[in-house]
Amino acid sequence: MAAKSGLAGKVALVSGGSRGIGAAVALRLARDGARVVVGYRSDVASAERVIAELATAGSMGQAVAADIARPKECERLVAQALEAFGRLDILVNAAGVATYLPLEEADADHFHATFDANVLGALALTRAAAPVMTAPGGRIIHFSSRLAQTPLAGSSVYAASKAAVSALVLALAQELGPRGITINAVAPGVIETDMTAGVIRERGDAIRSLTPLRRIGQPEDIAGLVAFLASDDGGWINGRTIRADGGML
Repeated sequence: MAAKSGLAGKVALVSGGSRGIGAAVALRLARDGARVVVGYRSDVASAERVIAELATAGSMGQAVAADIARPKECERLVAQALEAFGRLDILVNAAGVATYLPLEEADADHFHATFDANVLGALALTRAAAPVMTAPGGRIIHFSSRLAQTPLAGSSVYAASKAAVSALVLALAQELGPRGITINAVAPGVIETDMTAGVIRERGDAIRSLTPLRRIGQPEDIAGLVAFLASDDGGWINGRTIRADGGML
């Protein structure tokens, strides 16, 4: 499929880009014309499959291993993106962890593992990317969750980490806005990926019945929203968390 011109000439870094929503985002940005660096933590085979799909979409891509819970690895990830393509216009952080535990099991180790990946990772990637991003015109998109607003039992630490991401982007918009860089978050509902397969098997019918559109969200639903925020058309949206859950109450 030939690349479109909307993001032609731009370079995107997608952390967590080897699977699920991140992979769909990487492919969508490539189809819109961007060259894409796919960040992944350990699944090299999946990352290489995404790079092959990017090539099919007519885009250059490169995979880089990094654990975003470690700030030095965030710095290296950004540096390798610059080394590969010479610029950085778009950062999409789709990496993170989603482990739910009841209160009696939600100990300090669970807290730190969740917040290091979901909150420190978002902060560290932003700190590494912002100084070298296109300014004006840079775009940063992180991921929150609908559970930040409507948490379920057992999701306390995860929901709190995603609420922190929403607060983070609102605060950082005040700092990055004067440089012409926007920063936003997307808060998906249940999206059909390998990570949610168990939930959908158990509760898929209930989720569909509670969603006005009567279906489960797909990674491409979220990728389209991210592509909009990354585009010139999304340039007046800043500091916001956009909930994308099909209208579920």
